[in-house]
Amino acid sequence: MEKLISYPISVVYYLCFGLCLVVFHPIQWICFNVFGYQAHKKSVDYLNFCLVKCINLLGTWFQFRNIDKIPKGAPIIFVANHQSMYDIIGMIWYLRKFHPKFVSKKELGSGIPSVSYNLRHGGSVLIDRKDPKQAIPTIKGLAEYIETHKRSAVIFPEGTRSKDGKPKEFAQSGLKILCKCAPSAYVVPISINNSWKMVKFGAFPMGLGNRLEFIIHDPIAVSDFSFEELMQKTENAVVQSLK
Repeated sequence: MEKLISYPISVVYYLCFGLCLVVFHPIQWICFNVFGYQAHKKSVDYLNFCLVKCINLLGTWFQFRNIDKIPKGAPIIFVANHQSMYDIIGMIWYLRKFHPKFVSKKELGSGIPSVSYNLRHGGSVLIDRKDPKQAIPTIKGLAEYIETHKRSAVIFPEGTRSKDGKPKEFAQSGLKILCKCAPSAYVVPISINNSWKMVKFGAFPMGLGNRLEFIIHDPIAVSDFSFEELMQKTENAVVQSLK
């Protein structure tokens, strides 16, 4: 029954979602090229606010728990499981005070209005999964950026989305580079629940009536632990709160 009801609602949702992407693309261009970083960031923030409202049309809501745990005035490395693209929309809007930048696959850097432009110009980095050597200096550059500007990086160490909510094994390489090159950073684990239910039927129709839960765990100072200890603590925190 949910799937049947979702067809007309999903049509309206996709029309609104696509319109937001198209409208905000030239707004981003103007903000970035005329007014600079801060204006561009504001345009991206409000784009994602509008996308969140589009998602609300599906009867779906975001819940971020324990945002007050995130350190202020320090570089942050958010480490989360990955279930759908809606993880990213929620994090951009609800964690906007921390200027989140993403480690994304290079394919997303072209062809998607607004999204591709932001990935190329907003401080995120694009990596080629088929060329690990290219990824090393790229992620290193992101780490140095957040270290200098006291902003945040977001990494999904599973490497790909989980289609059923069950976590995949965490890869260490990307997080290890971020920790090494941003030594004053805090790692903040995040457990994401129910995001995969948005696309449980595939791209169309959409899942309805979900609560996307983001549980923010205690920050871990990079300088306080060996990388092996830090990796274990981070993965345990994320996985133990998945439902």
